[in-house]
Amino acid sequence: MNDFISLNHGSGGKLTHELIEKVFVKRFAMSEPLTDSFIIKESGSTLAFTTDSYVVDPLFFPGGNIGKLAICGTINDLAVSGADPRYIAVSFIIEEGFPMDDLVLIADSMAEEAAKAGVKIVTGDTKVVDKGKCDKLFITTSGIGFLNSEIENISTGKRIKPGDKLIINGPLGNHAIAILGARNNMAFKTTVTSDCASLNHLIHKVLQNCKEILFMRDVTRGGLATVLNELSSMIMSGIIVNEALIPIDDQVKGLCEMLGFDPLYLANEGKVLMVVGTGEENKVIEILRSDPLGRCSEVIGEIIPDKKGLVVLNTSVGGKRILDMPAGMQLPRIC
Repeated sequence: MNDFISLNHGSGGKLTHELIEKVFVKRFAMSEPLTDSFIIKESGSTLAFTTDSYVVDPLFFPGGNIGKLAICGTINDLAVSGADPRYIAVSFIIEEGFPMDDLVLIADSMAEEAAKAGVKIVTGDTKVVDKGKCDKLFITTSGIGFLNSEIENISTGKRIKPGDKLIINGPLGNHAIAILGARNNMAFKTTVTSDCASLNHLIHKVLQNCKEILFMRDVTRGGLATVLNELSSMIMSGIIVNEALIPIDDQVKGLCEMLGFDPLYLANEGKVLMVVGTGEENKVIEILRSDPLGRCSEVIGEIIPDKKGLVVLNTSVGGKRILDMPAGMQLPRIC
């Protein structure tokens, strides 16, 4: 393991997993598999609990800001665990000299997003540090949601079997490209808007009407490729995905080709990957496409029997390539 922390340790890729496994899991006696939320069973209730920190740069970007991002991210981590998100705690670390008007705008957007999602912000903490001791504003959130015990293992994928289908609810890479275009040091601008959104209502509709939702994970740092590799190693099966079926907006695709990025590794903040039992994929697609957050949903691949746990991409030109987990990051501080 490296002697010092690098930005790549925050990528969500191989170095992030190595850091978590060798430093935190080992010392905190954390149970595996590691999922977006920890499931708590106490006194007849089943709860999902999650926490996350947000250091996005810039704080304001097309489609949102750090506050909206923090609320959406926490809600989505709970929702993909099958939980109904209810309560959020928020902690702010604010640099001395930060504009009060900007803080008010961020707080307003957090309140608006929480209300829209039906979630209450109930407690928190505020710290102000000397100028130069943090970069403007960092936010940490924790969330709790109630979970139906019948789907408490949905994050582990225990019921997945070969032939089950993979579904994504819309185009990939928009958030990362929107952040990149908003940075002052970049030589290009873009009209791409972040997909930052709370997915709990969308996911609830699917869970209410479909019994064969076998796994869910929100596609954030490290992109689709990372989530697929996490899933394959978790269930010890192979995955095959079809590049031609993966939704990517033309502008995102064009900018990725120009800048040398792979959209399958870019961060998203409003996308969920679902694994659905064979025969129910059309029903799930119909439900997803009836919602604005799922209009471009597609079945992109399936689980295959392969003990090596490889993720294989059927390319648009007719070839195949291994879709590995990234070692580091394409873009830093995108969430």
